[in-house]
Amino acid sequence: MIEQFRRTLRSHRSLLWLCAVIAVNQLGFGIIVPVVPLYAQSFGVSTAAIGLAVAVYGLGRLLFDLPMGQLAERYGRRTVLLLGGGLTAGGSLLCGFATTYEQLILFRFIAGIGAATVLTGGQVYLADISTPENRGRMTSVYMGFFIFAVGFGPTPGGIIADLFGMRAPFFAFAILGTLAGVIATTRLPETRGRSTGSQTAREPSPPFGETLRMLLRRPGFVLVGAIAFAQFFARTGAIFSVVPLLGANRLGLSASQIGVAFTIANVLNLALVSFSGLLVDRFGRKAVIVPGSLLSGLAFVAFTGADTYPLFVASTVLWGLAGGISSAAPTAYAADMAPRGANGVTMGVYRTLADAGYVVGPATLGLLADQYGPDTALIGTAALIVFVTVPFALYAPETMRRPGGVPRPVG
Repeated sequence: MIEQFRRTLRSHRSLLWLCAVIAVNQLGFGIIVPVVPLYAQSFGVSTAAIGLAVAVYGLGRLLFDLPMGQLAERYGRRTVLLLGGGLTAGGSLLCGFATTYEQLILFRFIAGIGAATVLTGGQVYLADISTPENRGRMTSVYMGFFIFAVGFGPTPGGIIADLFGMRAPFFAFAILGTLAGVIATTRLPETRGRSTGSQTAREPSPPFGETLRMLLRRPGFVLVGAIAFAQFFARTGAIFSVVPLLGANRLGLSASQIGVAFTIANVLNLALVSFSGLLVDRFGRKAVIVPGSLLSGLAFVAFTGADTYPLFVASTVLWGLAGGISSAAPTAYAADMAPRGANGVTMGVYRTLADAGYVVGPATLGLLADQYGPDTALIGTAALIVFVTVPFALYAPETMRRPGGVPRPVG
């Protein structure tokens, strides 16, 4: 598996530099993961308001995913990635200087716009340089760097917060966001309108309205969007909001202890991501998405019984296993669904559906936790995952090509 990972990187220099951009940017994001809810709590607000501080970052992503996909089609992928690095750096720097809760909300929104720009630009670029035959493996490499960075980040983030205060991780994120923009500008070749690994990258872009209608008429695209919504709902609402507070308030864990638990889980996630890419290209997208999603639901049930630190870590490990199994598959499935010449719009729409979960999750689960306790919020998360996974398993078509190169129908 590791050798396959290395061969893919050696064969695709553009993929290597794209992974560097995403890894640097997401390392900064990982650094602030264990800090955001605790930093928001320092302003003396409720659990629901803490959830809003997490969710507003997703709102910036939600509102700008699709515009940034269109911007990538019009002005190029590198331009979008550079813009994203600058917005991320500026928003994060301002978060570190926030003096009121209201300022924190505004600056988190700006940083969220930066995230929409970087992540949408990165996924459009990835769709450009991959083909249906290798998309699972290339996406797994991309996700491997993404997961490693986000997973490693909480440990230094917690240590930085313990040593220098809750504001310091935001300053670190600003530096890393700037570096990501520099790498994108100086190292990535532009792929808009050029011959790349993806046939769709060479096609003229169809009108936006036509592309949107085509996508929304495809049951598989809508259902994988629902899967992505549930994944982001769970990640930001449960993992980034409810679980850290559960660890701090129920178990008395420090920011660094919570960060270490997340890092352990994400290292395991990383160890499985290359294997996931091979499974996706060999057995199909659905064969990986369905069991991975159900295992994720089980992890949130496990958190409700985590009354000691080892059980807390074990629950995060289970969540990491689930993510490692299915990390590459939904993105590969969505890219498979792209009409010719519409990678930018397709991935923008897909990320919009996903980031809707990013926005709804923290606020919804924060309210549930305030009214009924964190266990109810986590059980509700597990129920949502099952609710969207079953229709996908039953009705979404497989998009992996059959032997001989004949594509399966995509609906």
